[in-house]
Amino acid sequence: MTTVDSRTRDDNVYGEDVSEIYDLLYQRRGKDYAQEAAVVAGLIRDHAPHAATLLDVACGTGEHLRSLRTMFEHVEGVELSDAMRERARAKLPGVAVHPGDIRDFDLGRSFDAVCSLYGTVGYMAGTEELDAAIGSMARHVAPGGVLIVEPWYFRDGFADGHIGHDVVRDEHRVVARVARSVRAGDTVEVRAHYLVGDGDGVRHFEHVQVMSLFSREEYAAAFRRAGLDVTCLEETGDMLAGRSLFLGVRR
Repeated sequence: MTTVDSRTRDDNVYGEDVSEIYDLLYQRRGKDYAQEAAVVAGLIRDHAPHAATLLDVACGTGEHLRSLRTMFEHVEGVELSDAMRERARAKLPGVAVHPGDIRDFDLGRSFDAVCSLYGTVGYMAGTEELDAAIGSMARHVAPGGVLIVEPWYFRDGFADGHIGHDVVRDEHRVVARVARSVRAGDTVEVRAHYLVGDGDGVRHFEHVQVMSLFSREEYAAAFRRAGLDVTCLEETGDMLAGRSLFLGVRR
């Protein structure tokens, strides 16, 4: 797979509109961040029992880190979006959440474990950017440490034209989302429309994501090029059905 369109490195994918309702949407859809963090921590313990420090890359609003900070002595996060990073910092007093792009961040230190969850690597525009992202994360893995990455959909498992929909609510808001995914080659545009109703009225906004479909071998090859021994774990533990993880170990 060759490099396709170069995608702008800013926080437009997760600006204020979508960041403000992100937690409500995914928590009310049933995403169990605590359980997912426990699965990740268990895998880390299996492969690096000594692990005491962890970095969560593209940590979003910090929901996984809220649990991971109770499982490791020291945790930090990296997040590109200003709006998402602000929310993570508010939830995680005392935890450093750094600005940074998954493709080229450099914190100047290493960690016993590094993770990137919920398909962030799917935003990479081709294998060169995938290599850059895996390489950047791998450079932060200490010898004997672990890198865990949750991929987006694989090339052979994507349903073109899928229409997703959700209606969620809390005591203050109702959020309706309808999204359609359209594939062109190995690139997918996910175009979502949101209606948010609250005490100020009803507003609409559109959220467009451009994602890439990679094969299992392309993910694995990126790990190997970064100097890691890699395993693809399909439908891992108590993660949601159909979800996979790539686990790399720095010998």
